[in-house]
Parts: sequence; structure tokens; C-alpha cells
Amino acid sequence: MEEIHIKIKRVLNKFNDIPLPEYATDGSSGLDLRAAIDNEYILQAKNFALIPTNLSVEIPYGFEIQIRPRSGLAANYGIGVLNAPGTIDSDYRGEIKVILFNFSENDFTIKPGDRIAQMVLSKVWKANIVEAKELNNSKRGEGGFGHTGKS
Repeated sequence: MEEIHIKIKRVLNKFNDIPLPEYATDGSSGLDLRAAIDNEYILQAKNFALIPTNLSVEIPYGFEIQIRPRSGLAANYGIGVLNAPGTIDSDYRGEIKVILFNFSENDFTIKPGDRIAQMVLSKVWKANIVEAKELNNSKRGEGGFGHTGKS
């Protein structure tokens, strides 16, 4: 597997005890991101919050980082990433913050250092947009929004 080097910087010195993102297993696609907060935060039911990570990154041109929900938080507590996947462009140098949403009926407590999301490095392909008067037909045509059935 090809390795791409990503420079990562802690924004503030006060959260140095929070581990840098890491893969949980050799086969993991995503690196775990952790909450860089001073105190517990209550994410109220049916609400969202911008949670800091205290990290900024330098992503090589031609790549992006996608911020995705953690499946355990989603399945067990109804916690997701509101704009999933969130995109961090290669030229962004600000702090990574995660927009967490509580889809459940119960409040959820986020503790300092909790794993809140994962980030996945992805290749980006630049599209060359060509305006056309006509498009080739396809079997699907203009069918969309559930046209192929209910399941």
C-alpha cells in the first residue's frame, strides 16, 4: 500500500496529552479524531455542535481528507457528522473541527479526548468540464429518487 505523508500540527499547546490521529487496526481506512475540549460537552438531542480537534494539516495537492462518522457512535448513540463526509481541501490550513449531530432523542456527553470522528485520505480527480448540447442516452435515463424500487 502506498504511503502519503501528511504533516499535522497542534494548534494550541494545551491539548498535548490528546493522541494524534491514528489507525485503530492495520486494515482501518480512517484515522480517529479526538475532541480537544476543556470540559465535558452535552450535545443535546436533535442538535449539532462544532467540536474542535486542535489539529491542522498539510495535505499534498491532489488529495483531500474526508471527515466521516464513527460507526460505533452512530449505531449506539445516534451521533453522526452533519455534513458527512466533510471535506478538508489540500490548501486549507485552519483547525479541523467536526460538526457532530445528535440524531437521537437523548442528550450525549462528549468528554475531553473522546474519539468523535474519523478522517480518511482520498485521491482527488480534477474534472475538465465540457459544455454539451446533447448527452448520450443511458438505460436509466432521467430516472432518479427511488425509481428503481423501494428496497
